[in-house]
Amino acid sequence: MKISSQIKKYRLESSLSQEELADKIFVTRQTISNWENGKNYPDINSIVLLSTLFGISLDILVKGDLEEMKEHIRNEDIQRFHKDGIIFTILLIVTILSVVPLFFMVNSYIGIVLWVILFAVAMYYALRVEKQKKVYDIQTYKEIVAFADGKRLDEIERNREYGKRPYQKVLYVIASGVIGFVMTIVLLILFGYL
Repeated sequence: MKISSQIKKYRLESSLSQEELADKIFVTRQTISNWENGKNYPDINSIVLLSTLFGISLDILVKGDLEEMKEHIRNEDIQRFHKDGIIFTILLIVTILSVVPLFFMVNSYIGIVLWVILFAVAMYYALRVEKQKKVYDIQTYKEIVAFADGKRLDEIERNREYGKRPYQKVLYVIASGVIGFVMTIVLLILFGYL
């Protein structure tokens, strides 16, 4: 990491200890140590303060690190997307499979409340996943897989996938309707109405 060596270099040139530098930019000495050892990055406010304190431009301070910082941030975004996707998938499966057991095995009102809470948590994660899909402009399966692998589609593939989006939305609506219809029939049969 170049920024770690830059911070250390300019701190030593300014004859500052880690403690003194930390006091001047309102962080802890351990934070300075972590930056200099490349364990993490300073936030943008700290970078501006460092640049001003050392009397150098931001470009000189972070030279060469911008791409690596972007990659680090991108990897964190991919990991968050994976984690939220897995949590949503598990919650969705549990929500679907728990409808009938919660209504029959537990007092019906408590079962309904538990199921509604489970459904609300699942929808919260669904919204998080959808928000991330919008932020990174990934809607089709191929775009999602490429994003998850840390890749980008080339221009031709991106245009093809963009053209598929309206059709996939129609398929989502039809699939949701079929699943809802089947679940309704199953529940009606289980409750003895059919």
